[in-house]
Amino acid sequence: MRLRQQVTNLFRFLTLACKDESFLKAIRTVENVVSKIMAIALVFVIFGALFDLLRILTFDLFLTDPRGAFSIPLLKIFGMFLNVLIALELMENVTAYLRHHTIQLELVIITALTAVARKVIIFDSKADGDLTGLAIAVLSLSISYWIVRSQNKIHKH
Repeated sequence: MRLRQQVTNLFRFLTLACKDESFLKAIRTVENVVSKIMAIALVFVIFGALFDLLRILTFDLFLTDPRGAFSIPLLKIFGMFLNVLIALELMENVTAYLRHHTIQLELVIITALTAVARKVIIFDSKADGDLTGLAIAVLSLSISYWIVRSQNKIHKH
């Protein structure tokens, strides 16, 4: 008799869990937990990248001869700055998702444009070759951003 009661309770639980509303609520909970874990991981990434940048700047400016001059290329330092900026933009994407529960396409495109701009800024023609792919990426992302921004302005009014 007890086993029958447990099987009945399990069946009721599964029936409730399989309803669309309950299932979607469970999925939303999983999405929220994953987003929060990603946000926490991004905090570690941001501080790690920032620490690395500050370590290199401190070492390069104050501990390496000649003092006050960079021994590593400025483009590498600019690339590290942009890495921190990209990580901050990714954090903005995750927090915007947590706030609104939708992907903010405009933010995603801006983040991608920043990442491609970073690549253009630190581009080494000897090692990396042709700029054509990056130019196409910049043009495509710029057009996408313009379209999305135009549509967002129309829908806000």
